[in-house]
Amino acid sequence: MRRHPAFLQASPEELRTIEDFRVGTRTVAAGQALVQEHLRSPQLFTLYSGWAFRYKTLSDGRRQILSFLLPGDFIGLQDEFAEGQTHGVEAASEASFCVFERDGLWDVFHAQPKLGYDITWLAAREEKMVDDNLVTAGRRNAGERVAMLLMHLYRRAERLGMVRDGWVPFPFNQQHIADALGLSLVHTNKTLRRLQRLGLHKLDAGWLRILEPHALETLGDYFERPLRRVPLI
Repeated sequence: MRRHPAFLQASPEELRTIEDFRVGTRTVAAGQALVQEHLRSPQLFTLYSGWAFRYKTLSDGRRQILSFLLPGDFIGLQDEFAEGQTHGVEAASEASFCVFERDGLWDVFHAQPKLGYDITWLAAREEKMVDDNLVTAGRRNAGERVAMLLMHLYRRAERLGMVRDGWVPFPFNQQHIADALGLSLVHTNKTLRRLQRLGLHKLDAGWLRILEPHALETLGDYFERPLRRVPLI
């Protein structure tokens, strides 16, 4: 991953600090939890391969997907601000994670202040994506919400080199989409079918292809901004 142009290069000293911080790796099967909701995790993670998502569940079982996670995303900092686990993390496909002990975080900040800034930057980027999701759930209609989500995930995957002949892996079903966008399952189904009939996208056996990117971007009011290379912890 470090050779990929989407990520910043780390100095040898920074790499040594990251290696000292890392305590192992973990592979999680699709549909299984990396982090249990309501239980504080003593660990932090970087998603190395596959897809995952963060979520919260209400007492009656309704679920809100807070954000989708792709390779390079740093996971778990939100717990620094609460006594208990503030969310769960589930693998959407088989996913591999680098594992770090939470208690070693201050040592990283102390040994390599630039890495500390990088971790802060990653947390701010996550906050920005949650802000964008709030705008989507609060102000966009159903068609705009779905268009925005499809373009957002496709562009993120594309930036990581995950496109194969125009298709990107998309291990999410309609319930995932409904839970992310605050829509009913029926409304989600109707909206996806309508956009697909218009020839804007195609979903097939866990893969997504954008057929009319300009039309989807316009519908979802999605416009790309220049993106800086991302720190990789």
